[in-house]
Amino acid sequence: MRKIGPKLVIATHNAGKLEEIGALLAPYGVGVVSAGALGLPEPEETEQSFVGNARIKAHAAAQATALPALADDSGICVDALHGAPGVHTADWAETPNGRDFVLAMHKTWAACDAVAAPEPRRATFHCTLVLAWPDGEDAVFEGVMPGRLVWPMRGDQGHGYDPMFQPDGYTQTFGEMDRWEKNKISHRADAFRKLVAACFT
Repeated sequence: MRKIGPKLVIATHNAGKLEEIGALLAPYGVGVVSAGALGLPEPEETEQSFVGNARIKAHAAAQATALPALADDSGICVDALHGAPGVHTADWAETPNGRDFVLAMHKTWAACDAVAAPEPRRATFHCTLVLAWPDGEDAVFEGVMPGRLVWPMRGDQGHGYDPMFQPDGYTQTFGEMDRWEKNKISHRADAFRKLVAACFT
């Protein structure tokens, strides 16, 4: 596996995601800069899989900057909804005034009610990382965190669907956990452990 150099583009326009990824990579001496900070446009995500959309973002940033680029695509897959919202997780939060994840969580629970989904309502958070180089090569690292949906929502930490997701083995939702504790066990942390093992050890 090729090693990551001293500078890496994070293919995101999300400041929170940049901070989280930057903190995970900090021990390895890698400087990170976001695609947003570099003024790169957000490519259209046209694939129907996490890996497909992560590849689009990573390769676009690598080609535009001539630097290695890391992208992630992540979401929550609900068993009773046949894996939805999945790659459309963020789309379920879209409103004319921006993303509203409280609305998305209400929508998700209502969809489970509509199909009379039994308890526990199982769900899995997925994270797919794609590390792309300017020459077109890439590497894929996938992480998961299984758990269950809870209602009503609990906690105001984290982001997205965190307040309605209780990971297996824990009594708190992601929304109730200290975010740095969550970052040690999350689906993204699982994917990053695999990336670190391949690229830094």
